[in-house]
Amino acid sequence: MMENKIENFRAGFVGLLGQPNAGKSSLVNQLVDEKVSIVTAKPQTTRRRVLGIRTEDQAQFVFVDSPGVVSPGKGLFGFLAIEAKDVIDSSDVVLVVLSLDEEKPENLQEILKMAEDSKKPCVFVIHKVDLAKLERRIVKIREMILAQFPGAQVFALSSQKLDLELKAELLKALAEKLPTSPKPLYEADLFTPHSTRELVAEIVREKCFETLHQEIPYSMAVHVTKYDESEVTLIRIYVDLWIARSSQKPIVIGKEGQNLKRIGTLARKEIEKMLGQKVYLALNVKVEEDWMNQPRKMKELGYVNEPK
Repeated sequence: MMENKIENFRAGFVGLLGQPNAGKSSLVNQLVDEKVSIVTAKPQTTRRRVLGIRTEDQAQFVFVDSPGVVSPGKGLFGFLAIEAKDVIDSSDVVLVVLSLDEEKPENLQEILKMAEDSKKPCVFVIHKVDLAKLERRIVKIREMILAQFPGAQVFALSSQKLDLELKAELLKALAEKLPTSPKPLYEADLFTPHSTRELVAEIVREKCFETLHQEIPYSMAVHVTKYDESEVTLIRIYVDLWIARSSQKPIVIGKEGQNLKRIGTLARKEIEKMLGQKVYLALNVKVEEDWMNQPRKMKELGYVNEPK
């Protein structure tokens, strides 16, 4: 880590604010140049804040991907609503992500109102501009932003096809709004502070979303029960897939175990790529009735908003 004070160095937390499925996770991965957030085609995939770190010569960005804005509720949905708000409250800069495919203008207005209420420095991204058939909306969304935030810095881009020059301009705009710091907040070579267990759990959860249909992935949780590195050439990982109802178990497992096998194979390959080592991955489907509304079980999974 850079121990000496760096002149004019800036470092801080950049919280992403947007509707579910606005593409915040994809954008974070592109800005960090590493996969730190899981990405699926389904909305509301992100459940808890995910930190991705980018360190440059004169700035360190700690990007905080959070759940999309949802209406407050009980259990897991209550956690998601509080988590999204707390990320913005605790950030130094807010990166507001407005998706071109959002059908309801009032939802975009809600995000802009949250950005205004935060009273934090903001940079705006009109996202998913690769959707050519919706390009007429770019001007309208830009006008909407500037009407509420005159002189705001607005970037129209797609994380799927992010131009390097545009990416550099966005990072420069964010860096200018970060607070000065005598040194980086995290080790310069770190791209996330999350543990390997946490990253493994997120990879498995991503593959559940990719493999399973209907609403089942939303009522699932992933719990890494054992992470065994005692063998030199093989890491053994044991994971429980929590489901909320016993009727979901045969669906998750699939005919002749095909769904569970596919989840395991996809997850194992990505985990091995991440770790650079062979992995034995064992998945077990466990029924935890209505876990999403059970405080003790939610706490076991880390879905608890700790008092500040």
